[in-house]
Amino acid sequence: MSDYTHILLAIDLSTDSPQVCQKARSLAQFYGAKISIIHVVEPLSFTYGSDIPLDFSDIQQDLMNQAKHQLQEIASNIGIDDESCHLTLGRPETEIHNLAAAINADLIVVGSHGRHGLALIFGSTANGVLHGAGCDVLAVRVEESE
Repeated sequence: MSDYTHILLAIDLSTDSPQVCQKARSLAQFYGAKISIIHVVEPLSFTYGSDIPLDFSDIQQDLMNQAKHQLQEIASNIGIDDESCHLTLGRPETEIHNLAAAINADLIVVGSHGRHGLALIFGSTANGVLHGAGCDVLAVRVEESE
């Protein structure tokens, strides 16, 4: 196994994100690697479908602004500069793959909730990232908060 030089940390801004950040930070320190961080906001139209004739643009912009603030705060806490922070709108798996390729990341670190059954069938970002990444992927098992 070769050393990692550029780690892409993909977070969902949940209360579990610090666990994932800590793992990525430890790996970066061990390998002397750079860390970039990404959060992907899914368009509300993906969630609610296109059948509802509503204008989500103001709500979507508010979500992006909140996410930007949270992402910058998390990045600052673990020593990642603004230039290495990426906030985008789209499907998480696709956007994470695209950024990993664009920045030549050789490891993607993402949280995994260890879902089973229907929750796994209906979608897991970690699973989607794993099946299509052009580099190694580390799925960090996070504890479900209740």
